[in-house]
Amino acid sequence: MNYPFWDVPHIGSGWVIGIIAIFHVMISHFAVGGGFYLVLAERKALRENRQDWLEILRGHSKFFLILTGVFGAASGVGIWFAIGLAHPEATSTLIHNFVFGWAIEWVFFMVELTTAAVYYYTYGRVSNELHLKVGWLYAVASFLTLVIINGILTFMLTPGQAWLNHALTGREAEFFWQAFFNPTYWPSLVLRTLVCVSLAGIWALVTCSRLDGETHGNLKTELVRWSSKWLIPSFFLMPFVMVWYLFSVPEGQRELLKLGISTIGSGAFTQVTRVGLVIIMASATIVLVVYFLAWRAPREFTFSHAVSVLLLGLVATGAGEYTRETLRKPYVVGQHMYSNGVRVKWVDKYNKEGYLTHSPWVRKDPALPPAMAIGEAMFRGQCMSCHTRDAYRSMERLLAGRNRESIGNVLKILHEHGEPYRRYMPPLVGTQEEIKALGDYLATLVAPPATNAAPAALAAKP
Repeated sequence: MNYPFWDVPHIGSGWVIGIIAIFHVMISHFAVGGGFYLVLAERKALRENRQDWLEILRGHSKFFLILTGVFGAASGVGIWFAIGLAHPEATSTLIHNFVFGWAIEWVFFMVELTTAAVYYYTYGRVSNELHLKVGWLYAVASFLTLVIINGILTFMLTPGQAWLNHALTGREAEFFWQAFFNPTYWPSLVLRTLVCVSLAGIWALVTCSRLDGETHGNLKTELVRWSSKWLIPSFFLMPFVMVWYLFSVPEGQRELLKLGISTIGSGAFTQVTRVGLVIIMASATIVLVVYFLAWRAPREFTFSHAVSVLLLGLVATGAGEYTRETLRKPYVVGQHMYSNGVRVKWVDKYNKEGYLTHSPWVRKDPALPPAMAIGEAMFRGQCMSCHTRDAYRSMERLLAGRNRESIGNVLKILHEHGEPYRRYMPPLVGTQEEIKALGDYLATLVAPPATNAAPAALAAKP
């Protein structure tokens, strides 16, 4: 336990990342797809000498600049802060192995921000040819940020055997490209590109929906239908790319889907399967709404209709990110680091020497029994990356009705990494004394209120 644990009451630290990431993905993927939308729409307008299109596109580019340049950039920084606090071990691994990748991505990001501003503020002030070139420069730079980030994100699911063979040897940097172009890199890149294209169309529908259908009937019809076409590639290609992606995922992670399907009646670990169904239903609903409300009746397509499509896109995007995160379980970096920051190769070491042996994060409070402080530190370090005390995936609910002996049996199973938890939970590491202290601490969480003072006192301390 090298780092202190960031304890976020009720929702847990993981959901802080999730909430920020869902909105960030909606905006950042729009930043990629929207760049190509703007430049292609402008090129079409110039070829057809459509000044009415150019006026609408100018307004859309302002909206695009504010949303992506302000909220997109701010949420991106927010993710950095959140992952550094919630998963410091994993963040350290990513930085040390991809430091030059991050640096290159930031160069493209700065080009992206600069050209987005130049594109908007030079509308009508420079030649059409130069303005288009600025637009293309933005679109390419933005897409290249996706190309780089995708390699780092997919590494966390499938780092590749070449990198895994040399993890913790000091030679990891020699296998940068093998880790970057990992088994799920290409299907993920195609999948995210399709999402970018779809979101470009969805966000454009928000702008187009604000046109008055009576005053600008023909213009609104053309723009709404042209924007709707941006959803067609995803509609036809997404199912095939999803199958490609799933077959690139390790068999152990695919087992989570099979487990959810096979146990859906008994209510076992079905979250990933249920969320997968949410993706399918939300995506299908988007297509139906866009076809019946936008394509067939573009003049009557209202702002509320567009917001409904946008919310459905948010649901589908959030479900997709949740599924990607869940497929990694029980790892945060596949086959290398468990979701609680314990490295796979260090499990035996921790079991022999102790998980907290060299940790400075055990509370030194003379008012509390030493074993209770050790148990709480074990809980923070090994459990709270996924569980809370009393809310999301709470231990109080999961252990309700169990006595101390029953809790000890569960911990024994987790320590031996046996069924039925091994597919989605890390092994419990530490000496027998540390595990016993954890069991004593967990028992107090489900004890009657009168005997529950110790964890309450611990939780109240900073």
